[in-house]
Amino acid sequence: MIQLTRLNGSPLAVNCDLIKYAEAAPDTVLTLITGEKLIVLEPCSEVSQLTLEFRAAVLRKAWPEAAQALIAKSVHDADQIARNHDRKASQE
Repeated sequence: MIQLTRLNGSPLAVNCDLIKYAEAAPDTVLTLITGEKLIVLEPCSEVSQLTLEFRAAVLRKAWPEAAQALIAKSVHDADQIARNHDRKASQE
């Protein structure tokens, strides 16, 4: 569950697996898979980041030995992105 804030300032714990989509209209409106709508103070980007962090924490707890492999993959992916960027820059 992620901790969010209702418009009136009261805290709210949301099961992020139930979020169907989030939209800024201009307040952040979360539509759950049940059809229920929630309006929260946090922007969509923060809701996404909190969801990502929650899911990463669940995976770390369920599969702690995978941490080293995931870190190595992230470094490898970042290196590939940097090389592709450098290649494109040198072609321009």
